[in-house]
Amino acid sequence: MASRKEIGEKIRSARKELGYTQKTVSAKSGVNKTTISEIENGHFTGSFDLFEKVLNSVKLQFEVVPKEHKFPSWHEIESLFKEDDE
Repeated sequence: MASRKEIGEKIRSARKELGYTQKTVSAKSGVNKTTISEIENGHFTGSFDLFEKVLNSVKLQFEVVPKEHKFPSWHEIESLFKEDDE
């Protein structure tokens, strides 16, 4: 699943591709411009209803997919267990 920051970046990108300002998205979605800024910056912790309104206004949708598990590479494992005094 994407992080809040990654989701916000996708929303910002979609908004800009459409030529919309945050004020335009606010008018289209009925969501306060400050909330839109919070969403785009990955700081939004409000209701899904508001989030969905913003997504709709920039022609995106929320999709639920099975969680992916990422295993570290051997190089990452070595660095995780590396002694600090080396």
